[in-house]
Amino acid sequence: MERLDFEKPIVELEEQLKKAFKLGEETDADVSKTVLDIENKLIKLRKKIYGNLSAWQRVQISRHPSRPYTLDYIEALTQGNFMELHGDRTVKDDKAMVGGWGTIDEQPVMLIGQQKGKNTKLRQYRNFGMANPEGYRKALRLMKMAEKFNRPVVTIIDTPGAYPGLEAEERGQGEAIARNLLEMCQLKVPVICIIIGEGASGGALGIGIGDKVFMLENTWYSVISPESCSSILWRSWNYKQQAAEALKLTSEDMLANKLIDQVIQEPEGGAHYDPNEVFDRVRDVIKKEITSLSKQDSKVRIDNRIEKFCQMGVIKE
Repeated sequence: MERLDFEKPIVELEEQLKKAFKLGEETDADVSKTVLDIENKLIKLRKKIYGNLSAWQRVQISRHPSRPYTLDYIEALTQGNFMELHGDRTVKDDKAMVGGWGTIDEQPVMLIGQQKGKNTKLRQYRNFGMANPEGYRKALRLMKMAEKFNRPVVTIIDTPGAYPGLEAEERGQGEAIARNLLEMCQLKVPVICIIIGEGASGGALGIGIGDKVFMLENTWYSVISPESCSSILWRSWNYKQQAAEALKLTSEDMLANKLIDQVIQEPEGGAHYDPNEVFDRVRDVIKKEITSLSKQDSKVRIDNRIEKFCQMGVIKE
């Protein structure tokens, strides 16, 4: 597994531990005390590093190539009982946006999310998780279908932003996202949004209007990425760490500012260290919220959803 730069001290201790085990096997020497000392140091070091992550380090974890992506969550949550639906019925099928029917412990839901690729070829195929207008229109078509059959909608957000290409703008990128914001506010069924990686700008917000919005612990949600912010303010990407701190984009920052409802904890080091544990936690949250939201009258739910987002950014002096 690829390790991040701030994890190098942990890697060094892990190498020492391997050498101690190997030495014990090759020489039959008693290395139990040495092994125990290294293991204790390793536990303390992990707690120190992972317990004091900076905003930029959390951004790095959110982008880790081994981190589970949207389809991994869908596969785990539905246990393979998922039927993907394609196309926006106007232009084409956007591979960066996936969605379809699935069941989570016998509860039928519409699952929608951005999908990144696990290797170079798949990244190009999925357009790096950056959806075109037809991706957002496909997402809206599926949401309306869920509303027709009175099924909850679960969106899984992981994108560096909506695709900024000329052809995307020509086909109405801004209009497609704005339409989704309007329509999602008024959906009559429960809507749950979960950020599993990157939540950048309108690309994330285009499927991010819900009754409940959750973030995994090591994710970020912001109007702009740290690199882009740095390039605008300092004319260089070299200040991305300062930008990440200033943007207040971590899950803790978002919760403190009442922009999300809850942070879903990850295993020590990130979701990629124990994906199954994260899948179970996400499943529990979804089931709990669907049960709670389904008891509400649809009009009350819509009014609460609109009020929730109208209150964001309000300052009282």
